[in-house]
Amino acid sequence: MIKKIMAVCLLSSLVIACKKEGNKGVVKTDSANTEILADNGAVDSTITYNTSVNGTKTVKTDFVYKATDGTLVKVIFNYDPEKRSVSITNNNKTFVLDKTEAKTNETTYEKEDMKATVKGDSLIIHQGDNIIELKRTKI
Repeated sequence: MIKKIMAVCLLSSLVIACKKEGNKGVVKTDSANTEILADNGAVDSTITYNTSVNGTKTVKTDFVYKATDGTLVKVIFNYDPEKRSVSITNNNKTFVLDKTEAKTNETTYEKEDMKATVKGDSLIIHQGDNIIELKRTKI
């Protein structure tokens, strides 16, 4: 009889322990926020992230864009907090423009007479009187 009472008590304590919401002694780790913010503090929607199986986000920095005439252009975004920039490569020429402004849905890069504006999948380059419109490809 005592063994039955002890077994019931042990079983009851296990059931009660299982209803607890986790181990209170375990310290929760604060996952680092890898989302890059625009100058106004909102998440910069012009930046694409890769998400791993475990949910970790990394920044995808290089893309291929296509001009309206079919020309392919390689674009590399540098998200270094010290100096954010974009590198645009076409015909073995690379132009590096520094980030000058970021809004929630638009980021602007400039250097000398060249200006690039990123809006979603579009990259619009202004160089003097020339305007070059590029669309991100799925290559």
